[in-house]
Amino acid sequence: MLRSVDYLVRLEQGRAGHPSAQVVASLARSLQLDHTERDHLYRCAGLLPPADGSIDMHVAPGVARLVTRLGNTPVGVFSAHWNLLSWNPMWVALHEDPTVLTPPQRNLVRALFGRDDTARATFRPFRSSSGLGHFAAALVADIRSAAVTYPSDPTLAEFVDELRTENRYFDSLWTPGIVAVHKSDRKTIQHPSVEELTLDCDVLIAPGSDLRVVIYTAAAGSADSEKLEFLRVATGVAV
Repeated sequence: MLRSVDYLVRLEQGRAGHPSAQVVASLARSLQLDHTERDHLYRCAGLLPPADGSIDMHVAPGVARLVTRLGNTPVGVFSAHWNLLSWNPMWVALHEDPTVLTPPQRNLVRALFGRDDTARATFRPFRSSSGLGHFAAALVADIRSAAVTYPSDPTLAEFVDELRTENRYFDSLWTPGIVAVHKSDRKTIQHPSVEELTLDCDVLIAPGSDLRVVIYTAAAGSADSEKLEFLRVATGVAV
């Protein structure tokens, strides 16, 4: 955090070079800036702030605090098109460390339908209680909902075109035009330390931001709850 603040000072003083939009977005999330502060940061970097009508990639301070305070629960925050933006240490304990991936690789839909084996492995192999086909269809329907909400976002249009071209299955799910929001599931995750654990996976929508807050939980006292606690202790996650 101190290094982030120092970098911000150098940026405002014109001593930080020319950072990319991805670097600025990451810095804004790290410093938990609100939208006004974020836009100022973009301008200091010589960049235009994200335009209205674009998918919001900014994690609001309140959401960031929620992720931090749910320390013993795996939590990840995704954009409307399922880019992983923020996560806590328990998310890393359950999955892999997302920092091994570039920001574009941290997309759940791309990991599921794309050709990047590294990205797919980072989200850990899993089974959905409703079936992988149902889960895939729900994600595609959610992406279509985002496309309706953000019709002017060029990155989203490119993202959809990329997946439709690369994956015939994605295209077959996209073509019917079904619109929905993926909300919850029950997943069995394969993990090298505990073999398998089955968790409730709930998706909460952060009001006013369209962020997807993904939370994994297990019933208190269950074997899966004990496995989660084992992962917390084994990876040194402090509560």
